[in-house]
Amino acid sequence: MAWRFALALAPVASDDAREDFSDTFRPLDPGAPALPVGELSAQRGDGVFESLGVVDRHPQEVGPHLERLAASAALCDLPAPNPEQWRQAIRAAAAHAPITGEGVLKLILSRGVEHGATPTAWVTVADAADNSAVRERGIRLVTLDRGYALDVPTRAPWLLLGAKTLSYAVNMAAIREAKRRGADDALFVSSDGFLLEAPTANLILRIHGRFVTPLPAGGILHGTTQRSVFAHLERSGHDTAYEAIPVADLAKADAAWLVSSVRLAAPVTAVDGIRLAVDAPRTADLNRHLLSRRD
Repeated sequence: MAWRFALALAPVASDDAREDFSDTFRPLDPGAPALPVGELSAQRGDGVFESLGVVDRHPQEVGPHLERLAASAALCDLPAPNPEQWRQAIRAAAAHAPITGEGVLKLILSRGVEHGATPTAWVTVADAADNSAVRERGIRLVTLDRGYALDVPTRAPWLLLGAKTLSYAVNMAAIREAKRRGADDALFVSSDGFLLEAPTANLILRIHGRFVTPLPAGGILHGTTQRSVFAHLERSGHDTAYEAIPVADLAKADAAWLVSSVRLAAPVTAVDGIRLAVDAPRTADLNRHLLSRRD
């Protein structure tokens, strides 16, 4: 990933109502060391983040991403981010994204230095990977047991299963395991047999003409891209739903996609070696919509 630009954000109260926050962030050299040794994001993954797509220097879905950043911060007992400060920092960083084509913005909020008084926050922008091929040819998945039942997030909220935290080691291990098994990505399932999500994406199935996705209450990150896809489908007259989906229902699906902010909509071609049909026209329609989004 080619880093282009980075900004450090100074702590600001969430209710600070000033109009100009430009004096609260400063550029960083994206190729130089920036974090102190005691930074808890590096030591413990103690923080939250968001990844936004940027198309032709236009950041996508800024409002939903900032809402989810605030929700993750609340779950982790981090100070509430000031949305206008972050919005202005996003605009400043996006100005350094590719003039044409796709980039990726990352928003990061950590607990800061151990025993320190303030959190650490920064925004980065980089070139996005070329995802055009995977959007066309699709991806093969293997199901992996996530190790807990569907109701565990409700019974044990301290596991932070609904927060987008920096603790991504398990997610990356799942992708490596999927590749060891000859697939491209993993699809988590609950120990009691329900579909969840991929390590970095949400799952959407089309079953009997309805578009369904697993319930966020199952410890699934409520995806901004998945919500945008559902809104687009609903405007086109399609039925959408959030449901507890048994693993066995994969056999009923006539099409499936993984969706995320940067990869966008990738059709699923197989799960555990069982082939799924690919709806190329629908996939193209979803990606046209997702590429056209603006803040």
